[in-house]
Amino acid sequence: MRFERIVVVAALLAPSSVSAGGVLMEVRADGVKVIRNEAPAARERRFSSRLVAAPTTRIAELIDRYAAEHDLDPRLVQAVMQAESGYDASALSTKGAIGLMQLMPETARELAVVDPWDPEQNVRGGVAYLKRMVQLFSNELDFALAAYNAGPNAVLRYAGVPPFTETRDYVRKVRCLYDGDCGESESSVAGRKVNIVRDGNGGIILTTSGPGG
Repeated sequence: MRFERIVVVAALLAPSSVSAGGVLMEVRADGVKVIRNEAPAARERRFSSRLVAAPTTRIAELIDRYAAEHDLDPRLVQAVMQAESGYDASALSTKGAIGLMQLMPETARELAVVDPWDPEQNVRGGVAYLKRMVQLFSNELDFALAAYNAGPNAVLRYAGVPPFTETRDYVRKVRCLYDGDCGESESSVAGRKVNIVRDGNGGIILTTSGPGG
């Protein structure tokens, strides 16, 4: 992957983006995520094939606090954060995703995150959204991670992990970090399909066992 130093032009970015460090991230046509002006330490963490410790006590405390609040394994939150930003609170994607958990502005607003550049608000919102995806997809972690990356509608549309290179690489990466096993195959990432059924009240139920399963 080729990285280059660029000058951030203020006219192209919101003022808060510039003040947050101007780190620019983009996804190439082949699905590889490229971060421009990325700090070497953050890049090393993001590309690591093992789960590494949070670089500051503050970030570690935020992971533990909000993972506990939402009954999630802190290692899972840590794996998502590492894959998303390399623990870089100033990360900004070319699609507009912000901070440690790479929150999109509209998602941040939905989660009552007033300042997504603030590490605590960002982690609070990101963990809440991750928990929402875990619950929506009945604790099927591959589907929840795919939804975190590509949106829940994409998972529903394809009845499983969408056939997007970026998303499948992302799910594989986070599972590798979380499980401590980097031998995952493409077929395991594709996972089982989601069946959509309705309960007696007409509500939607997502299941991997099918109607009556």
